[in-house]
Amino acid sequence: MKLTLKDGAMFEGESFGANVSAAGEVVFNTGMVGYVESLSDPSYAGQILVFSYPLVGNYGVPDRKHFESAKIQAAGLVVAEYSENYSHRDARESLSEWLKRSKVPAITGVDTRALTKKLREHGVMLGCLTNSKSDKGAFTDPNEKNLVARVSIKKPETHGNGLATIILVDCGMKENILRSLMRHETKVVRVPWDYDFTNDKYDGIVISNGPGDPQQCEETIANLKRAMIGGKPILGICLGTQLLALSAGATTYKLKYGHRSQNQPCIDSETRRCYITSQNHGYAVDAKSLPSDWKVWFTNANDGSVEGIKHRTKPWRAVQFHPEARPGPTDTAWIFEEFLNEIRNSKSEIRKNTEI
Repeated sequence: MKLTLKDGAMFEGESFGANVSAAGEVVFNTGMVGYVESLSDPSYAGQILVFSYPLVGNYGVPDRKHFESAKIQAAGLVVAEYSENYSHRDARESLSEWLKRSKVPAITGVDTRALTKKLREHGVMLGCLTNSKSDKGAFTDPNEKNLVARVSIKKPETHGNGLATIILVDCGMKENILRSLMRHETKVVRVPWDYDFTNDKYDGIVISNGPGDPQQCEETIANLKRAMIGGKPILGICLGTQLLALSAGATTYKLKYGHRSQNQPCIDSETRRCYITSQNHGYAVDAKSLPSDWKVWFTNANDGSVEGIKHRTKPWRAVQFHPEARPGPTDTAWIFEEFLNEIRNSKSEIRKNTEI
């Protein structure tokens, strides 16, 4: 099997996935663990994922409860060394078996250090995984399509029966976002990316992560603009940050090679504390385009890009990283509690005004 980049560079190796070809945007992840969660993260839809850490597959694949979606979402996988022998008490099958069952190609024996250096210098690049030496593959840019529409749920789902109703806009949501929102007092209504929830009764909105160019999600942006008129608490995560920014009138741009790892340092502009975060995104908010009633909440300590935004007076905020982690550190899990406290305070104020 071979990986061919659009500039003509070729990397050969052995296949350990499905015997099929795949095309997509070649991106790298520097995480040392978490290949199960990463592969099943819908944010990787349309992408060929390169793990820079040299050992992959050593702990196998656990059961479905550890996945971030129902299946592998990445278009293909590239590793330096695939471990055929795996060992873990929760393992149910090998990574190779999972890939083959999911009809996803994978290649091992690639110099991922050289490949990662190339992507860092040039930026993310289109590529193809093929089994035939004569097959050059077709280079198609997945970001020209609405990838969110592909990975979002198709109809609303209700989870829990608490008194506080949260609308969770699924743009390619990681399952751990839902897990992080579940409390005895919450009812989470998970809705498709283009679902108009503005006439529904709810106490807060969460906009999930997801793949591709945020400007493809015109319906989501339109719904958020209408929802912001009501002033209820809003939390955006990853792609949700970009969508909230676009709804507020800001602009987004594509990063050179994105942030994909579990060790991205982000600085809180209010406390100056630096948090280690889990990330997977290729687009960012342009800080200079933010309206005056918004401010930058977090910045990336490596490249200075926007990692979080917050409204100066309204209960609206968003973070580019993943406070739900999975995989990664749990340093920023408090962001969910802060959002839920805003909903609790809002409901208390409503009850107080009603009693008066």
